[in-house]
Amino acid sequence: MTLTVDDAIHQATETWRRLGVAHDTAEEMAEELAADLTAASSDGRSVTDYLGGDVEALATSWADERGLLPAHRYVKETAVAAAQGAVLPALAALAFWYVCWSHLLDPSGESMTTTADGHVAWEVGTFANPGVPLMWVGWAVCLLTAFFLVRRAVRMTLQYHHAAATEATVPALTKALPVILVAAAGLGVAIGFFGSSVVGYFQLLFTVPVALTGMTGAAAAGAAWVRHRTCPPATATG
Repeated sequence: MTLTVDDAIHQATETWRRLGVAHDTAEEMAEELAADLTAASSDGRSVTDYLGGDVEALATSWADERGLLPAHRYVKETAVAAAQGAVLPALAALAFWYVCWSHLLDPSGESMTTTADGHVAWEVGTFANPGVPLMWVGWAVCLLTAFFLVRRAVRMTLQYHHAAATEATVPALTKALPVILVAAAGLGVAIGFFGSSVVGYFQLLFTVPVALTGMTGAAAAGAAWVRHRTCPPATATG
C-alpha cells in the first residue's frame, strides 16, 4: 500500500497526540510536514522515501528534538499493563485451585452392598487426591507464565509510549517480579484460607473474584512501584 501525504499527516498527528503534544502545536507541525511533503513530491520524491518508511518514528523524533514531549512516568499505564499480563495466569491458578478444592479428580468414594441376609454394608475407598499435586505444579507454571507475560506487557506499553527510562525499568522489573508474583500468590492463598474458614458455604463465590482482584492488583502495584523507583518524577525530568 502506497503511503500518501494525507496518510502520513494523519499518522504523524495521531502519534503527537498520543505522546501528549499540545493540540495547537501538533496542528502547526502537521501543516509544516504537509508543506515539506508537498515540496518533496514536487522534486519527484515519494512520501515513503522522504519519511524513511516509518512515520511514527520520525514524528516521535521530531517532537523530541523540539522538546515537546512532556515528562510523564506512565506509572498508571505500567500498572494496567502488569494487571493485564497477570490476569490469565491468575485465572488459571484459580482453576487449578478449584480442581483441588472440589475433589474433581479424587477417586475416593463410598459403595453400598447388600449381604445375603439383607444387611446393608458400606465400603469406603480412600485414595490420594491427584488434584493436590496438580494444583502445586499448575501454580508453578502459572507463576512462570505470569513472569513473562507481565514483563512483556510492561515493556511493550512503555515502548509504545516512548517512555523515558524504559531501559532502567524493565531490568529492575525482571529482578523484582519473582518477589512480586510470590507475594501475589501468597495473597491469593490467604484469601482462599479466609474464605474457607470465615465465609464457608459461599466460599467459591467469594474466593474467585476477590482472589483474582487481589492477585492482579498486587502484580499491578508491584510493577507501578518499580516504575516509580526507576523513573525520575516529572519535576526532575522537565
